[in-house]
Amino acid sequence: MTSFDSSPTLTAWRALLAVAVVFVMLATTGWTAVRHQRSDEPREIALASWARGKVAGHSLPGVDAPPYRLARFFASLTAAQRTGLADRYPLVVGNLNGAPVTLRYRANRLALVQARKVEQRRTHDARLSPQGRAEAVRRAHRFTSMLSPGRHFLAFDPSGRGRAAEVLGDLDRAERVSVIVPGVDTGLLTLERSAPRTNAAPVGMAKSLYAAERAARPGVRTAVIAWADYTTPAGIGVDAALGNLAARGAVRLNALMDALPGNAPVSLFCHSYGSVLCGVAARELPSRVDDIAVAGSPGMRVENARELRTDARVWAMRDRGDWIEDVPNLRLGILGHGADPVDPGFGARVVSAGDAIGHSGYFEPGTESLDNFAAIGVGAYESVSCAGSDENCRERIAGSQDI
Repeated sequence: MTSFDSSPTLTAWRALLAVAVVFVMLATTGWTAVRHQRSDEPREIALASWARGKVAGHSLPGVDAPPYRLARFFASLTAAQRTGLADRYPLVVGNLNGAPVTLRYRANRLALVQARKVEQRRTHDARLSPQGRAEAVRRAHRFTSMLSPGRHFLAFDPSGRGRAAEVLGDLDRAERVSVIVPGVDTGLLTLERSAPRTNAAPVGMAKSLYAAERAARPGVRTAVIAWADYTTPAGIGVDAALGNLAARGAVRLNALMDALPGNAPVSLFCHSYGSVLCGVAARELPSRVDDIAVAGSPGMRVENARELRTDARVWAMRDRGDWIEDVPNLRLGILGHGADPVDPGFGARVVSAGDAIGHSGYFEPGTESLDNFAAIGVGAYESVSCAGSDENCRERIAGSQDI
């Protein structure tokens, strides 16, 4: 880890470098973020049908109603009416904050079955290019994997690159909840990966963290959510240098936080561009969010932790082999994401990422980075190891145990 150099000359050079990089990306990749969802996408069709639907002679509530109001609506229905809505509108109910968790699981399983049938038909569609049919094969295989017994999805949308959120553990009965917020290039086809990149994908990250949390405190009931339910930047292009996708994702993350069942403390684990999203979301997070931990962060859209305006503990780590260290930590108008969270002046609790394997290796089993994440997730703050000899971090960790 390098120390912060506030030299005006260095800052100027970094600014020039950032501008140059942005212009190169504009010239080679163009603007990709401003894309509107087509009206013929499956979820758009489902939403239009829901808007016209009724139950027991009454119109269905708007999908943008507050979670507490939607929860009250579902509580007023009979069991048969609830399952009837899930079966008829799976792409709506499965993504509806305020609907019972187990009902969302049921709806998303039905939506996955339907989506797989669509892709299986597309694999034989002569109107598609060979590349299109090959993508259909990959998507069908992904949906088959997601339909494996015992898997539970709190969100699923096959539109475009797709979005999903998988739950490990019993979310309704959890005493601690951890949410993983991934970075760029996350979609349905990258939701999970095979070896050796298993733990670089959201589902692999969640499985590693869930196992490590259970090992850290076996007596604590935990749940981990692999939250790939926002539109991420496609590659390291202009979108990754801007905050608009993070801002849209922050709205979705806060909506999830407001809808989680129970009152268990929540810890956010935000990787790469996901930490930008968490920085934007921070000021609106509910009080049950105790921790925001970032790894491999390009910045959180602020200059210090105080500007996040959150009561949550802010943790940061970076592996010394992480290429993100070379990204300029600047804000130039709408470009860039601000100060480096692992800089001592930022004000986060800087913890060790020992044994992490580069930018995508923070969740590898056996690493100090994963052990630290697990300790934070179960509230075992006394087990968190600080980076180097950072006494400030140690004092703050000691203070955490009294909260």
